Amino acid sequence: METRRPTNPAAEEILGGYFPVLDHGFVSLVDYMGSDDSVERAARVSYGYGTRHTSRTRGLIRYLRRHRHTTPSEMVEFKFHCAMPMFVARQWIRHRTASVNEYSGRYSLMPLLFYSPPRDQFSVQSATNNQGRGETASAEAFDEATRRWQEIRDRASATYTWMVEEDLARELARIDLPLSTYTQWYWKIDLHNLLHFLTLRVDPHAQWEIRAYAEVMAGMVKRVAPLSYEAWIDYDLGGSPLSRGERVALARLIALEADGTLRARDGASVGAEEMQADGLSAREMRELAAKLVAPELPDYELDLSEMREAEVVAEEMAAAVPRVDRE
Repeated sequence: METRRPTNPAAEEILGGYFPVLDHGFVSLVDYMGSDDSVERAARVSYGYGTRHTSRTRGLIRYLRRHRHTTPSEMVEFKFHCAMPMFVARQWIRHRTASVNEYSGRYSLMPLLFYSPPRDQFSVQSATNNQGRGETASAEAFDEATRRWQEIRDRASATYTWMVEEDLARELARIDLPLSTYTQWYWKIDLHNLLHFLTLRVDPHAQWEIRAYAEVMAGMVKRVAPLSYEAWIDYDLGGSPLSRGERVALARLIALEADGTLRARDGASVGAEEMQADGLSAREMRELAAKLVAPELPDYELDLSEMREAEVVAEEMAAAVPRVDRE
């Protein structure tokens, strides 16, 4: 049956497919509403497509993104089905601009699946970032941690299974399952707030595990709204705002000619004392220097060879549920 709703063939190709993340997790785009066309139509408050040209749509979307006009992009929505370790879910839920329905351990039996980081992501505490990782830890530490994790998980699984076999309340049986246990949810969010989530969670400072989910979701945005994705890459990931002090410093160094040429001012330089007088701290000076380095832009392209059918994923999840619920 044909539809009059805005759709995108690239999005339809992945709709309902499941992309693996981490060792037992996944992200699926189960539904979406709208596309780049929807952003344009909302911005222009138009009745239809008319004689629209892609170049005009692209120009408008980039203008909206550049000038932080966000309401039109709120007209596009995404609905995801995700499975992630509980500690990732606790980070994720901090983004309160979505509708969420999480798997209920009170009602359903929990699949006994637990996350283990790969060897190359097992690190010591960062010496400079209290909430980050530092250098890769030794193989001996990884092996010992893996042994201890498995010991805890075996006991937690055995206790959980025993309690449900004894017909004890499921809401009690679950309470000592570790944060590495996988949970699931449906997560619905509009494009504007999704891009804000992705900006924070694909950042190198975000925890590696949640970045893995954000990168897959960014690839899905690229298929639903490719022009909005492009503008997000250029103005959010590849761009950086300038403070008043930073603008003052740069204005002393460069000038824009009448013909549109950027020219370095002859003999111009800005010393640390001048920048301090303009309100920049030593850290802000370092950040300004980083902003002036040409960025390496990522391309979050989905690997369609990894996409799995919903039925296959459901069978794997069901296989991890204690057998007491399978009669």
